[in-house]
Amino acid sequence: MSVKSKGSNAERELLHMFWSKKWACLRSAGSGSMKYPGPDLLVGNKSRRMSIECKSTKKNQIYLDNHDINQLKDFSKIFDAKPLFAVRFARKEWLFLNLEDIEKTPKGYVINLKTAELRGLSFEEIISY
Repeated sequence: MSVKSKGSNAERELLHMFWSKKWACLRSAGSGSMKYPGPDLLVGNKSRRMSIECKSTKKNQIYLDNHDINQLKDFSKIFDAKPLFAVRFARKEWLFLNLEDIEKTPKGYVINLKTAELRGLSFEEIISY
């Protein structure tokens, strides 16, 4: 399975999870490959909107570049949505992180498993707060 299809499958999994809890969710195919900022998922209900970038890995950390963070931040500001990174590590549940909870590195950003488990919110938490 290619990296691209693995990412698409992860995004679709989250899309179905949100719809199963009566949250509207749209997947933006090809997000990150166009000149305009756009998240992987747009999620909302009557009271909240979230723009979500999805990442999954078999390793214990995920590296992000400045573009990953800035495009999510820029889109979310225009759309008035809460920007979140949804991360899933091998054999773990999805965790959702606020941008301020992602560690800055000299070359960009990193989300490691330990930080995600400490600071991240579960799916149930994200749809109930």
